[in-house]
Amino acid sequence: MRGLVVPLLLGLNWMNPDWLLQQFGPSLVWVSLLMIFVECGLLFPFLPGDTLLFALGLFVATGDISLLSGSHGVELALALGMFTAAAFLGNIAGFEIGRLIGPRLYRRDSRLLRRRHLDKTHAFFQRHGNRAIVIGRFVPFIRTYITLTAGVARMERRRFVLWSALGATAWVASITLLGYFLGTTVPSMKDNIDSAILAILAFSALPAAYHWWRRRQTQT
Repeated sequence: MRGLVVPLLLGLNWMNPDWLLQQFGPSLVWVSLLMIFVECGLLFPFLPGDTLLFALGLFVATGDISLLSGSHGVELALALGMFTAAAFLGNIAGFEIGRLIGPRLYRRDSRLLRRRHLDKTHAFFQRHGNRAIVIGRFVPFIRTYITLTAGVARMERRRFVLWSALGATAWVASITLLGYFLGTTVPSMKDNIDSAILAILAFSALPAAYHWWRRRQTQT
């Protein structure tokens, strides 16, 4: 059953890191950088950001991915730097898109950019302020649209860059290190990656569930 649970749930093979590793091998690192960049800034939220980072940490720990043929510690540090840069640059791209053409995209309400997603993200941004850039990193969909919303809202660039850098670092480090730690301490983790990925998906849904619960509480 290994490698089957997540694709069956999501209906897409490329959402499964195991499948991606089989297809791309060591080149998965470069594919992952592109996917993280796109998810964090180019208005395409249907990418496995959280699960991909977790799996990459695991793959570095188990030696399935090797960046320099050096020690795992050096490779982990390099991977963290590369993935953080991709997430940060993706945010910058999304922010600039929001400043340039965000209002026009909002009026169109296209299939790619639903107005309801922007409305929810704007409410999230208004509620949490600067912290939304960091908190939003850990929430699927919000992660993609929060940078666009910040651009549309004309958030000061210096503030955005600071909070975006903090958010990218916290997001990449926490999830990738979790995968690496479990990969080095739990020998069977590689053979049970589906269970771990499902746990990551459930964890990612917690902030949205909590926000929904708080909203219901205030309405009753």
